[in-house]
Amino acid sequence: MKWLVLLKDWSGQCAGAKIQVAEADAATLISSGIARDCSENENPDVRVADELAGKLGKAVADAVKKAVDGAVNRLTSLVPPAEPRNETAEAKGGFDNFGEFAACVKSFQERKSIDNRIAAIVDRKAPSGLNEGIDSEGGILVPPEYVDRVLEKIHSPQDILARTENLTIRGNSIRLPIEKERSRATGSRGGGVRGYWVEEGSQITSSKAQFEYVQLRPKKLAALVYATEELMEDSAMALDAYLTRKASNEISFLVNEALINGTGAGSPLGILNAPCKVAAAKESGQSADTIVAENILKMWSRIYAPCRNNAVWMINQECEPHLMAMSISVGTGGIPVYMPANGLSERPYGLLLGRPVLPTEWNAALGDEGDIILADWSQYLSVTKGQLKVAMSIHLRFDYDEMAWRFTFRIDGQPWWPSALTPYKGNASNTLSPFVTLAERA
Repeated sequence: MKWLVLLKDWSGQCAGAKIQVAEADAATLISSGIARDCSENENPDVRVADELAGKLGKAVADAVKKAVDGAVNRLTSLVPPAEPRNETAEAKGGFDNFGEFAACVKSFQERKSIDNRIAAIVDRKAPSGLNEGIDSEGGILVPPEYVDRVLEKIHSPQDILARTENLTIRGNSIRLPIEKERSRATGSRGGGVRGYWVEEGSQITSSKAQFEYVQLRPKKLAALVYATEELMEDSAMALDAYLTRKASNEISFLVNEALINGTGAGSPLGILNAPCKVAAAKESGQSADTIVAENILKMWSRIYAPCRNNAVWMINQECEPHLMAMSISVGTGGIPVYMPANGLSERPYGLLLGRPVLPTEWNAALGDEGDIILADWSQYLSVTKGQLKVAMSIHLRFDYDEMAWRFTFRIDGQPWWPSALTPYKGNASNTLSPFVTLAERA
């Protein structure tokens, strides 16, 4: 058997009482924080007195609770003595529970006196009609409670990185060989491997392939956030989880932005700055900041045909009114390109030439090159080194009693096409690519 001192009420015993329990039970109570070990200099002989005091204290507490509950239930005009408030009291206007609030309201109604807590939440304006601020014209305002979350906007769910050819590496760089094929002309296909029609017994002309390479080195993307120790302790929400989610979203935003607009210097090379990108020309005399059906057809004709099944249209949201108004002339009339037959009564199809249209935050403004892009992201190579790393430290701002969160992510990427592709036949200037934009319309 073992003597313990209770730290909390347990099994009819009040906190402070000394009890004797089996060794196994003692270990459970101590590990649960319900009791502590009775030190050697504490006299177990006072157990009887402590138990009597504990029982007496519990009886008094039960009697007080019963009296308070009865007073509230009868809506007496007396406010029951306030017990020590719990941690959420401030969020409830200073009241421990609705019963205490109701009793104060009852007191106000019968005595026309306002408790300070009631006064703090009464609207003192003088509305002309029914309201909650004046008791006789609507009642006392019920105090609000705070919720343990922050209202957040819904942002673009598009994840471009997930559409790329992504590799995870352990080292600091990766070098990949690619075919040196920049034209479909004879002698260039397959990097230089040629085939010939030959007669029986004739010697076959030899050929060989040529290669080049693409090299990627992960760049670091980071976010640093400070928060005071007081905020961490007092916040009603899981602030660390909130900050991790927000930092992750910010890093994801910057990664997606770089895959479109990155310069390649300190960040991935975006498709708008890649040498393999092609831009379809605008129509002769086309008005500034417009998109017409002919633009869509030209862009479609410039994407390399084998890439079409994986391609998606990415647009700035400003482009949507122009897409919805587009039509193709048929005789003296026209047919809508983007809208269904029922027009504005139905949702747009969300497709152009059978491929999805995805509004994003990273496309350029209407009229600028990049406001609408046709892209096959499987032709974009990205490398990442590990996952998003999260580190927390109390040392960086130790003298300010602040905690620091550091979020880092290492990534690089670029189209693995070194240049646009010259077609086998047709106009050699109409090069083909997996990434097609529409030229500026200024």
